[in-house]
Amino acid sequence: MPPFRADHVGSFLRPAALLAARSDFAAQRIDANALRTVEDAAIRDVVAFQEDLGLKGITDGEFRRTYFHTDFLLQLDGVEEAGGTQVHFHQHGGKELSYAPPVMKITGSVRHARDIQRRDYQFLAETTSRLPKVTIPSPTMLHFRGGRDAIDTVAYPDLDQFYADLSAAYRAEIAGLAAAGCRYLQLDDTNLAYLCDDTQRENARRRGMDPDALPRLYARIINDSIRDRPDDMIVCVHLCRGNFRSSWAAEGGYEPVAEVLFNELAVDGYFLEYDDPRSGDFAPLRHVPKGKTVVLGLVTTKLGELEHKDDVKRRIDAAAEHMPLDQMALSPQCGFSSTVHGNDIEVGQQADKLRLVVDVARDVWGEI
Repeated sequence: MPPFRADHVGSFLRPAALLAARSDFAAQRIDANALRTVEDAAIRDVVAFQEDLGLKGITDGEFRRTYFHTDFLLQLDGVEEAGGTQVHFHQHGGKELSYAPPVMKITGSVRHARDIQRRDYQFLAETTSRLPKVTIPSPTMLHFRGGRDAIDTVAYPDLDQFYADLSAAYRAEIAGLAAAGCRYLQLDDTNLAYLCDDTQRENARRRGMDPDALPRLYARIINDSIRDRPDDMIVCVHLCRGNFRSSWAAEGGYEPVAEVLFNELAVDGYFLEYDDPRSGDFAPLRHVPKGKTVVLGLVTTKLGELEHKDDVKRRIDAAAEHMPLDQMALSPQCGFSSTVHGNDIEVGQQADKLRLVVDVARDVWGEI
């Protein structure tokens, strides 16, 4: 039953052949069918890679995406990309990286016009003998970065109607995935993690939002989005503080959102970043109720240096002072390539990180 003792967030470094094909497609040297053929081959390889490691939850590496969120969100009616907002991403060693992530704007009624991930899920399911996991952006990704100013007032004079339409669109997508057989779904959410950062909270206030009220609003939106899922579909949420070329945008422990996150958000599990001090201590885990799993992201995807097995085990022991060990699992802290650019590590280091997760999980829990 997922999430598994040894699990992972979902994205992997893109192989050179896939990057070349995407460049050729952008330059109109190949068509969409030719690009998909290259994607299919790359996905078969990354599935075999995951299976060879012994992983039970298998993704397509997000190999069909440029960004973890925009490729999905732009396929909803009423959603358009409107430039980017300049952000200073932080890197280890005190360096900064300036980058403008795409901003989504709501220009009309949000509707689910077509299945977005179903075809991709079906290919993945046909390619693996293990449990396929689908990763999609959290619905909150269409609110936090822009707030009221990014939502057309003619289409939505009342924000409650926007929240209702957004949740309905997600329910339709999840229904299509469920009908195709998907039983392991992950929502990738940066916003609940950003609400742990003092600067991001102040930025939210400047956009006219109350950062103390947002966690409860976001729990309501997510719960409404997943409310009709089948009883046997496992839904997890991954909290991320930004993951672009080994850099991040937010810092701070989970305490500001913990009570709502663990007790009002109706998901089965949580993939939490815990690879370095920017994520705070384990004390917020005291809020985790029975029946929910926390996947500790103790192995960083931002640096190539491999963690020591005993150090990871000690961190698990420290977390177990605040919640039961049997409700925990282990994973890398984030994806290896949340955007097509990838983190600044090598393919061999990516494999070593995942082997470490598998080895530690087997030592700690006797299973993966």
